[in-house]
Amino acid sequence: MRRVGRSDNEIKPMVPHLRDCHHSVLRVGLFLLAIVCGARAQTCYTGQEIEASTAKAVEAAALQYFNLSAKGDTAGLRTNAIPEVARNFGGIEQAVEANKAHFAEGKASDTHIFILDASESKTALPRADFFCGIYNSSDRVVFSIPNLPPGRYAVTITRIAGQDPITLTMILQDTGKNSWKLAGYYARLNAAGGHDGQWFLSKARAYKEKGQTHNAWFYYLTAWDMLAPVDFMGTPELDRLSDEIQAARPGALPAADTPLELAAGGKTFKIAEMVAVSVISDLDLRVQYETPDAANSTLAAQDNAAVTKALLAKYPEFRDGFGAVIARAVDNQGHNYVTLTAMKDAK
Repeated sequence: MRRVGRSDNEIKPMVPHLRDCHHSVLRVGLFLLAIVCGARAQTCYTGQEIEASTAKAVEAAALQYFNLSAKGDTAGLRTNAIPEVARNFGGIEQAVEANKAHFAEGKASDTHIFILDASESKTALPRADFFCGIYNSSDRVVFSIPNLPPGRYAVTITRIAGQDPITLTMILQDTGKNSWKLAGYYARLNAAGGHDGQWFLSKARAYKEKGQTHNAWFYYLTAWDMLAPVDFMGTPELDRLSDEIQAARPGALPAADTPLELAAGGKTFKIAEMVAVSVISDLDLRVQYETPDAANSTLAAQDNAAVTKALLAKYPEFRDGFGAVIARAVDNQGHNYVTLTAMKDAK
């Protein structure tokens, strides 16, 4: 199972969005994304392989936590989380607040359950691989989770078909007597602006054919987010898509440790982040850069305008791929200043 790469975006949970190793809308929980490098497989059960009592208990817990999410009851979720997650709950709170309206639009349906058994391990596993189903079959599923403490876990993947379809994936840990507590939480919208992952994938391929490599990259990553429930899960289809995305990765993508330098307005700006974000019916491009004083709104607005102009001069293809540029100036005192410029208004 391979991973797709991108630079970090606004999400700052315990689990990274499939970014530099590979990027994710909200990834929160106990587990960290791994590069697959070889480890002893553990045991996975799915479908009729799961004991009836276990399946019933997991389904009940997943439904309870979904209902709490739809109500925005983060206190209830925290109460039902394992201690490690409860102590670091900010990311889950952000995920719930951002998505509770989507959860409330429809009922939880089409829930898939996987039981991951690492209970025989004596210490945390550097990386635990769980192979579910027949390995060479078209419907096989692989979970690769690093630094996994011994125990028995469940992965629940629930589709919510509302006006804004969304997938909620949770990791539950058996804390004894079939009591399943929240150990990871991942919510991903399945569409943006009325378009699903397959549409974004088709657009990515079209941009690639036209030589618009950066547009292709961001549309590929948007498609991935909508098609992959989580980043530590592999299927034959997802693995093929991951390979395709890796092959399309353009050079010189900005990151915090390797910023993109843009000369504009007599200054040099260091772009630490460039990411596609869904805003209402548009897919917009957000860029973040460091500035000495983002609290100075007049200066920050001027710099944002200069960054937007220089970015579009360097990558004119962005005019075709995005509805707007969101420039975000940040300083080391924690201030930030954001300007959204519609592409039709960008000079």
